[in-house]
Amino acid sequence: MCPPDYYGIHYSINPWMDVARQSDRPVALDQWRRLHDALVAAGARISLVPPAEGLPDMVFTANAGLIYQNRAVISHFRHEQRQGEEQHFRRWFNEHGFETSESPVDCCFEGAGDALFCGDTLFAGYRQRSDALGHQKIGARLGVRVLPLELVNAHYYHLDTCFCPLTADSAIWFPAAFDDYGQRVVRDNISQLIAVAEEEAHSFACNAVVVGRTVITNTGCPKLHADLRAAGFTPAATPLSEFVKAGGSAKCLTLRLDGEDAAAWRI
Repeated sequence: MCPPDYYGIHYSINPWMDVARQSDRPVALDQWRRLHDALVAAGARISLVPPAEGLPDMVFTANAGLIYQNRAVISHFRHEQRQGEEQHFRRWFNEHGFETSESPVDCCFEGAGDALFCGDTLFAGYRQRSDALGHQKIGARLGVRVLPLELVNAHYYHLDTCFCPLTADSAIWFPAAFDDYGQRVVRDNISQLIAVAEEEAHSFACNAVVVGRTVITNTGCPKLHADLRAAGFTPAATPLSEFVKAGGSAKCLTLRLDGEDAAAWRI
């Protein structure tokens, strides 16, 4: 995670962001701390990346890169406003024992925001921020199967805003964020799916963090929480409204370093 010392709405690069609708800094800091504490209570250990002035979206560490075993594929952001983050994340990974590699040349790739393992398969969102060709090249480099999913709604610009693997064969998703082909791919390859209602998807219900059987989301997702309890999970809500203003929530604010619980390769 990265503390929100410099977080704010300083530009607009997705439909959620509006510089006239600023984040309340004290509230944002409190919400970030509450998420941090909820993750620790669920059993996670937190490592911190130092924030950098002038990079307000660095708080969204999910986009730092893709982690596979001890390897970190460094993101290359589509928007210039976020490209300055790359050097800071690269340095952090190198200093913490990861073998780093760059994103494929001439391809945009926004890390675990658009590339999520479910079992041994890497589900990869493209069109809005990341490029399908880049995903395929990264998959070949890592030796894993990649299933590209086209994101067709600008509000769900990263895969992790509309899709969250829970286990190797189950996931949360918002079907309307995908084209018809992408919907078939998800249904054909994941046996247990929990569909999120549109109003809860708009509250970033899919942008959840899974720690064991605990699923941490933003507030405002009662239907999803009921479905999760019925499926044997323990949902937990923590308010993240100040980060939703920038198009992010619980998952965006975290990067799992040891493999998501749904990933077959998890350390």
